[in-house]
Amino acid sequence: MSSLKLKNNVVTSRWLAEKLHHPELVLLDASWHMPGSGRDGLTEFVEQHIATAQFFDFDGDVVAASSLPHMLPDEAQFQQAARRFGINNDSAIVVYDSHGLFSAARVWWMFKAMGHNKVAVLNGGLPAWLAQEGELAAGTPNARPQGQFVAKLQPTLVVDKREVQLSLHAPERVILDARGPQRFSGAAADPRPTVAAGHMPGAINLPYASLIDDGKLLPPFLLHQRFVERGVDGNARQIYSCGSGVTACILALAATEIGVQNWGVYDGSWVEWGAASDTEKVID
Repeated sequence: MSSLKLKNNVVTSRWLAEKLHHPELVLLDASWHMPGSGRDGLTEFVEQHIATAQFFDFDGDVVAASSLPHMLPDEAQFQQAARRFGINNDSAIVVYDSHGLFSAARVWWMFKAMGHNKVAVLNGGLPAWLAQEGELAAGTPNARPQGQFVAKLQPTLVVDKREVQLSLHAPERVILDARGPQRFSGAAADPRPTVAAGHMPGAINLPYASLIDDGKLLPPFLLHQRFVERGVDGNARQIYSCGSGVTACILALAATEIGVQNWGVYDGSWVEWGAASDTEKVID
């Protein structure tokens, strides 16, 4: 059987149906739900998931030594976790979630940040698969043979608080915030009581929801239009932030689809920035 290639960072459910049982494919269900939603990704996975999928819990399978939520772990931790899923450096990884497009982008970014470019997101996720009447399974799948994945951190794709501070007033850099307008402006309080409201000085609000329609990422020409409408110069270094580093990755996925190359995700995002005493915050 020929090697499985991923030409894009987003694949369709039709493509996945054709490749579902390819030996190089590793399919990951990365469903995650906001605290307080009453939903649990693993419970729903056991009840129903795309056939051949494994459940990838970025709050459990790859835990970083940090007080902040779902931070990217170091290379050794991520490598160990990836190998448990049978992942090798030539594996073609496809990630999906039960929303359509939400948390899957976070896992896509994690693999990108760890040097694995052969990874894509299933556009429309589980809802698109169900609409196509794709093959399903239930229960907990058998463990795959141990993989040999070797992680290599890509520092430019991961942004820390210090880089954000240095970027605030730099003309060749732009910070894009994926939160909704109310959270961005400070009109709505942050759901975490220790985190201030508002946004970073000079940040531009690009809500992740504006890049999605019916659970699917917009086509590239519309994605480009959304960035242009916010006055974003494609030549600037783009830094993506959100509440806790999940939906910022949707901006990263969208930017990659329209050819942006110089970008990074602020891993700590607003949960770190808004709680820190040494950061500038704006309410408007």
